[in-house]
Amino acid sequence: MHTVTEQQLCQAVSDATKRALAIAETHLPDDVTAALQAAYASEKNPVARAELGAILENIALAEETNRPICQDTGVPVIFITLPRKIPLTAAIEEGVRDGVARATASIPLRPNVVSPMTRANSGTNCGEGMPIVHISPGDTFTLTALPKGAGSENVSRIAMLLPSRVDDIRRFVVETALEAGGRPCPPVILGVGIGGTFDRAALLAKEALLEPINDMDPFEQQICDDVNRLGIGPMGLGGATTCLAVKVKQAGCHTASLPVAVNIQCWAARRATVEVVL
Repeated sequence: MHTVTEQQLCQAVSDATKRALAIAETHLPDDVTAALQAAYASEKNPVARAELGAILENIALAEETNRPICQDTGVPVIFITLPRKIPLTAAIEEGVRDGVARATASIPLRPNVVSPMTRANSGTNCGEGMPIVHISPGDTFTLTALPKGAGSENVSRIAMLLPSRVDDIRRFVVETALEAGGRPCPPVILGVGIGGTFDRAALLAKEALLEPINDMDPFEQQICDDVNRLGIGPMGLGGATTCLAVKVKQAGCHTASLPVAVNIQCWAARRATVEVVL
């Protein structure tokens, strides 16, 4: 690879950020659309079926017109994989900020980011500590955008369970979905983080939302089935499908701890990965 300048690195990351957000905001991933189509095909409740039909029509129109899938375009959460040959410098986060600001103006995105205390709006979806950027080593230089809406984020939860309560993990996840009800715009996807520390469990739960949902292990499927038996249904109006999928990520934890986090994602489970081109 040729040597890149800080300016070139910043520009490449900015372009990738803008591109990933443009895709994520207007095109739902195929696995999520397929899960919604399967729910529509199997739903017997006429109200729930109508809601799922409206969701699928919305997805098709967003793709056709190249407009955001939801009026809440969320806050950008960015995941970057960085090869060893690429320097980890401030230019990367600067590029993300620039790309988010450009995407906000061009897509356009609703300017959602405000000061937590004064509620002053930045107008660019950037602000102190925002957008959120997670960087990890990888074989290729990629950038993944996960726009996260407030409706689902606001009903997410974390608990520091006693280590003797492993059997209560499933109950905690299901109770979180029950308490959320129709507020996160179901059918939802549940990202579950188990282990690590207080902060690591929350990140694991969010990272779980990046996983494809067309395959669940027995534990994930069991929780998904439990949530669907709640009968909350699409948009909280009743029906067979409250949860499209459950995805779990784990990390080692202290012998005296059992952190469990549930990050709820609405049906508009937006995510897109692009390569950063240098």
